Amino acid sequence: MEEQIGSKALRPNPALEPLKVLVGQWQTTGSHPYLPGIILHGRTTFDWLAGGAFLIMHTEIDHPSFPDGVAIFGSDDVAKTYFQLSFDERGISRKYDMTMTGNQLKWWRDEPSFSQRVTMTIEDNGNKMETQGEMSREGAAWEKDLALTYVRVR
Repeated sequence: MEEQIGSKALRPNPALEPLKVLVGQWQTTGSHPYLPGIILHGRTTFDWLAGGAFLIMHTEIDHPSFPDGVAIFGSDDVAKTYFQLSFDERGISRKYDMTMTGNQLKWWRDEPSFSQRVTMTIEDNGNKMETQGEMSREGAAWEKDLALTYVRVR
């Protein structure tokens, strides 16, 4: 049997070790300030990709205002930086810078037309996560964006 091309690189990325707490399936509930009084429901999964070289996230929210999406988390070991590349069903792709300190994961993008930042706090021994997003359009003041609570299913 032929060995897969690049198979020696299909192994865990040590820089992503702190993200292992995310791996699993999650139920989400949340809110968005543009949809007052509506409770959003969805699902998210985090899985290792390419033997652990990257982490992949799949998301969906049961509301037409929120597109299904996929994101890949990776690192630059020399620069000691982390990033997220996302893509959604609308065909929109974005790059976010990322940090993880203690039980907080943050990702952000500074783009003058539409900047975003998210803080995720990991709680309950890794079985619950809370996120609060913020956005800024055309350099205006930051305002609340999507807020989600993740509860581990498995």
